[in-house]
Amino acid sequence: MSKFLPLLPLLVSGFLCLVAQGAAAQPAPTVETIAGRRVESVTIRNPASPFVVVFEAGSRGTIDKWGRVLEGASRDATVFAYHRPGYGNTDVATTPRDGRTIVEELRQVLKHKGLQPPYVLVGHSLGGLYMQLFARAHPDEVKGLVLVDAVYPREIKRTEDFPWATRLAGRLLFSRTVWQEVEQIDATGEAVLALPAIDDMPIVRLVNRPRPHPGEMPPIAVDFGVGRTDRATFDLVRNLYPKAQTVVADSDHQMPTATPDVVIDAIRDVLKTLAAPRTASR
Repeated sequence: MSKFLPLLPLLVSGFLCLVAQGAAAQPAPTVETIAGRRVESVTIRNPASPFVVVFEAGSRGTIDKWGRVLEGASRDATVFAYHRPGYGNTDVATTPRDGRTIVEELRQVLKHKGLQPPYVLVGHSLGGLYMQLFARAHPDEVKGLVLVDAVYPREIKRTEDFPWATRLAGRLLFSRTVWQEVEQIDATGEAVLALPAIDDMPIVRLVNRPRPHPGEMPPIAVDFGVGRTDRATFDLVRNLYPKAQTVVADSDHQMPTATPDVVIDAIRDVLKTLAAPRTASR
């Protein structure tokens, strides 16, 4: 034991550095009243950049699930992450939990915070579906898109087509807000498909390695009988963003915490593309 004593100061110093890095990676969220309800969010401002990187988490996802990604992205742009209604300390909303409503509520929050376009949108899992809708509905505000192991239109069945055991488990184990979002996934996907394509902006699709083909649902969705696996759905997803860059990472579905550097690099790639001379961009 004594031979390790000289190393103790170095070990303590290293530990404190890790703690400090962890603290910097997750700024304390603030709660304020917006449109009559409490909204919890994190904003890290970068006045040197004209872009705002907006994060949308997946189902049951919270701000802390972005881990080091927020701090990493803030080196190149202003970043914003929040809790949707019914998550964290954000009040439950009485409005529908379909994608259109969620996107417009997010835009309202951004306006209140003084975070003006241009936006680069980053969505994980179900949040990726919402961000696709945001980008298609408001292409004048959105300049880039990063889809982090995202849900795509028609990948998830209608809830009435879920196995009965899955429906029962969902209602028992999920909050009312989460289940309402799940019930609207199919409708949100159709809303995405009803809008014009967005191939003129930089898009990066991040896919975790356990999925054999880019665009397929995480295996758990198939295992529980809620994901569509037919060829038509696969072809639709594969061809949805033909100009997008697809990055397959040695990760799992929780990419923001499992492989944060992959997510940070994707955001930086989009920002670099946008900053490049127009002749070098898409």
